[in-house]
Amino acid sequence: MTQSVVVQVGQCGNQIGCRFWDLALREHATVNQKGIYDEALSSFFRNVDTRSDDADTSRGKICSLKARALLLDMEEGVVNEILQGPLRDVFDSKQLITDVSGSGNNWAVGHKMYGCQYEERIVEKLRKIAEHCDCLQCFFVIHSMGGGTGSGLGTFVLNVLEEQFPEVYRFVTSVYPSREDDVITSPYNSVLAMKELSEHADCVLPIENESLFDIVSKINLMTKSGKLSSNIKQASLVTSGGIKTAKEKPFDAMNNIVANLLLNLTSSARFEGSLNMDLNEITMNLVPFPQLHYLVSSLTPLYTLADVNVPSRRLDQMFSDAFSKDHQLIRADPKHCLYLACALLVRGNVHVSDLRRNIERLKPSLNFVSWNQEGWKTGLCSVPPVGHSHSLLALANNTCVKPTFLELKERFLRLYKKKAHLHHYLHADGMEQSCFSEALSSLSDLIEDYNQLDATNCGPAIDPPRLKIAM
Repeated sequence: MTQSVVVQVGQCGNQIGCRFWDLALREHATVNQKGIYDEALSSFFRNVDTRSDDADTSRGKICSLKARALLLDMEEGVVNEILQGPLRDVFDSKQLITDVSGSGNNWAVGHKMYGCQYEERIVEKLRKIAEHCDCLQCFFVIHSMGGGTGSGLGTFVLNVLEEQFPEVYRFVTSVYPSREDDVITSPYNSVLAMKELSEHADCVLPIENESLFDIVSKINLMTKSGKLSSNIKQASLVTSGGIKTAKEKPFDAMNNIVANLLLNLTSSARFEGSLNMDLNEITMNLVPFPQLHYLVSSLTPLYTLADVNVPSRRLDQMFSDAFSKDHQLIRADPKHCLYLACALLVRGNVHVSDLRRNIERLKPSLNFVSWNQEGWKTGLCSVPPVGHSHSLLALANNTCVKPTFLELKERFLRLYKKKAHLHHYLHADGMEQSCFSEALSSLSDLIEDYNQLDATNCGPAIDPPRLKIAM
């Protein structure tokens, strides 16, 4: 069994990370009722014997579980809240790096200033976490694109990971700001971060705040209209407190959806299955071109913190849902764009024949690139999410991400043409105006790559000429 490490950066990254660890613990508690530290738990948790100087205990009963995680934030609020909450025993001071002043929604402060200031400590803590792994498989970085710490320090950490652990894959979950974002400099932060993601990540799962908000609104609407059962599971293992209370924060339900995406993504690493998928296989099979590593994710069933009793969907309907826009975590339309490859990660009592049947059923409606018509990757994990019989995560490498990047570029240019707020960035040591033009150029090149793919595949597929061998 391999191990993975989660690096959660900034307010958004830490809040999503907190939800992930909470749900992962509850999921393992349901399956592992004897309290034995097994290989499934070791993938994301250490078993620490606190009586003997925090020594790892590799077998036997669970002593004290510690998350394989590094928590970074340049403000103390969210991390302190985690340390005072129900997960306080899952983390300790050796896994935290915080400051007090924050990054002021400024990529340059997070990346250039705090990055240089904390680089040694970040490297030291990452190495210590890696030393506790028998076989380190990949790093998961969770951050937002709009703020200063998430975008700046988050992408700085990505550079550090590539430098210190070049052979270990880097998965990034990036939350993109909405069009009506209240951070006026978020287009700058996002485009500057995009350059780093394109150059230093192996795989990026872009998630839009607007899509998350739409999903939560739809679930709430269905609950109120009675289309879903409104009974809340009192002793649910999927929720924090079982019942939705007035104390729930505005983003909790949205963060829960992203946490469920990560639960499904990592299920093959955490549990056994008849056709388990190695996480590194996702990059190997879904990313034919190094920089085109942005994957559209869709998830079914969808549920929020209230954990409404979602009626179980028929298996075939679940596959159809995964390819509908209502279940995507980014506003896009893959069916009318070009697929480079697609992965289906299924959990529960599902057979390989069910997978094949649904792929054959869906294939005619999906436009795959001519040279990869059979570009499907599948994974089956036998352990379903708590409270559900089965679930499905679809990851698509599709040119439909291009409109998101185009809009981001337009929002960036509206500010950059007026040189608005530039002086705030140029005050940071090492930050020059060329950083903006290079980031814009990188994003333009990425968009052009998607344009070329769309252009070359708009006609009927033609077999390439075969090599002639002289006899």
